This record gives sequence, C-alpha cells and structure tokens, in this order.
Amino acid sequence: MKYVVIIGDGMADRPLNELGGKTPLQEAFTPNMDRLACEGIIGKVRTIPEGFHPGSDVANLSVLGYDPKKFYTGRASLEAASIGVELKEEDVAFRCNLVTLKFNRDKTLAMMEDYSGGHISTKEAGILINDINKELGTKQIKFYGGVSYRHLMVWSGGETDVECTPPHDIMGKDISDYLPVGSGENILRQLMLDSVDVLESHYINKERINNGKNPANSIWLWGQGEKPGLPKFRDKYSIEGALVSAVDLTKGLGIYADLEILKVPGVTGWLDTNYAGKAEAALTALKKNDFVYIHVESPDEAGHSGNYKDKIKAIEDFDALVVGAVMRGIKAFEEFRILIMPDHPTPIELRTHTAEPVPFVIYDNKQKRENKGANFDESILKRKDIMVFEEGYKLMDYFIGQKRS
Repeated sequence: MKYVVIIGDGMADRPLNELGGKTPLQEAFTPNMDRLACEGIIGKVRTIPEGFHPGSDVANLSVLGYDPKKFYTGRASLEAASIGVELKEEDVAFRCNLVTLKFNRDKTLAMMEDYSGGHISTKEAGILINDINKELGTKQIKFYGGVSYRHLMVWSGGETDVECTPPHDIMGKDISDYLPVGSGENILRQLMLDSVDVLESHYINKERINNGKNPANSIWLWGQGEKPGLPKFRDKYSIEGALVSAVDLTKGLGIYADLEILKVPGVTGWLDTNYAGKAEAALTALKKNDFVYIHVESPDEAGHSGNYKDKIKAIEDFDALVVGAVMRGIKAFEEFRILIMPDHPTPIELRTHTAEPVPFVIYDNKQKRENKGANFDESILKRKDIMVFEEGYKLMDYFIGQKRS
C-alpha cells in the first residue's frame, strides 16, 4: 500500500461578501479534489488542540500523527533542523522574520506593513542576515539564513518563558503592543530595534525601494523553542517515508521524524512555486518509500496577504498541478490511499490562522464510496455523513490503518 498526504496550507477559509458568500475554496475550480470527495471518506478534523496557538507547526505535527500536547516545544527549533543548525540542550531558537515596518515621521511609532519583507528573495535575504549577524551577533547569539524572509536566531542559554507574537498576526497594527514580553524581553527588543539601524541604510533595501519593492527594514523575533524529541515515523507506523516542502518548519518536522527530505528546485512557498516538481518528486519517492507528505504553502501566504484572488489561484494550481498530477501518476501502483486537507484555516478577512476544524478526504482506490453532492470545501464540515476526529493526531493512525506507538 502506498500512502500520500497532500496539504494545502491554510486552504480553508470563511465566506466572503466579495464571493457572494462563498469561500475561496468553494469558488475555486477544483475538479480533482471534488472527485476524490465524491468517492472517498470525508470528514472534519481538529488539528489544533485547545490552548495551542493555531500555527502550522502545531497543525502539521498533528497531521503527521504526533500529539502536540506531548511533543510540541516551539516552531523555531523545527526550522533549525531544516537549515542544518544543530541545537544544544541549552540553546533556544527563535524564528527571525525579515519584515517591513512603516514608521511615522519622527519614528516614535511603527506599523507592521509586511510580515515577509516584500517576499524578499533568498539571495537578498542571505546578504542581509549575514550582515545582521556581523553587527548584532555575539558569543551567545547567532543569526542563520533560511529561505526568503524566514530565518533563525539561536540564543545559547536563552529564555523560553517570553511571549512573542507572530508578525503575520499583526498586519496593519502598531507593533508597540506586540513586542516580546517576559524573561529576556529587553534583549529581544533591543536586537529588533538595533536591526533597523543595520537594515534601513543597507544597499539591498535601497535597491528594493528604487524598484518599488518593500524594504526588509527590521527583524522580528518569535516562535521560540528548544530541541524536540520525536519518535521516528517508521517506528510509529512501520513504513519508510519522505516529505517535500518549501517551508523550513515542515522540513524540520520531517527531519526530526526521520523522513527523507526531497529536494525540488524552484520551490518558494509562494504563487510561483514549482508545484509540478513537488508532485513529480513525490511520485518518484514512492518507488522506494511507502509514504510521502506533500506540503504546499501558497494558499496560506495568500490568506496572510488578504488577497482572495491570489488564494483562489493558489488553490486552483494546487488542485491542477499537485493533486491532479499525483492522481495520474499514482495509478502505477496497485494499492494506494491519498489524504487531502488543509492544516488549518487562514481566513482572508483575518489574514491569520484560526483553530477551527478543517475538512479532509481519504481516497482508497480499493474502497471507493459514493458521497452524493460532495465537493472538497468547507461544506463538508456541516454534513452528517462524515467522520470526525477531535484529536487531530489520530487521523494519521486511521489513514495508515495501524498504530505502533
């Protein structure tokens, strides 16, 4: 049996007036997912346990079959694994976004204008983070480059008992109410403040402004965590697996779960990502593995931007170039199951994640069902003929059909 999980990050949403009361997922043309919904097991699953922040780290941990209540230690520690930073026991990793702050005339106030620094390129960002490390790094604090706007700060002997806010949660808001609060807050705040002096005058940002792009004029520290300890996926489910994603936190989860991380050129996490390359890599991996996890970030990014047209495009490309390609290619195997779902909603109106349940479909080529009138969208959540998982990590147990630990 071959198993494929396909995640449209943040794909679920809420009804929009601009779409006549439909969600972007309902408005999008998704014939492949709709077909699977008609012939598969449909249901709803709560991927975010009560009391947890609705982040992609928590959600994907659940989807992979790990109980966040037992195994979650923080987002940035997962990203550290992805970019090859080995954390020591005393290390605390922080997510380090390159962001765009909009200041008032005398710089007494600042608004979060763009959590992604204008979706800055990895090449530009690498130069900026390298210079941030030269200027602000110490024996205890080091900065490491990641992908696009997503980077890392590691604080040896650092504090975890500090409240930090994700920058995508405060788009358009005054940052003064969302700066770090708790143990070590002064150090974190000072690093963020000092970064403005380094970045505002940087030639990279001057070029970006001249080209009509948002400058990455500050760092934003959040998502702190220590090194986690996950059981290996093969020990839980007795199968070998692989994972493909453009996002460091998802790849980090795969590394800690000891899944093979597939490398695909041109994956960006945005609308221009290499959708087809992910599908092709996943199908190739299935020749030697029985499980593959495909994560696509673009619907989530569009949700954070608040652009419903971009989100519809992301969903349609996801359906055509990933789901459709997998459905065609997987026919080479005699028996297979496909699980399709969002990890969490990212509503356009809120521009951030929410914790409510999301729809899923499990398609088994040997056990087809008939779900009259089913489409793959949020309407599944209201149906009475569905499966319900209140504890999201148990969905993987059901999908694979066994639990080893």
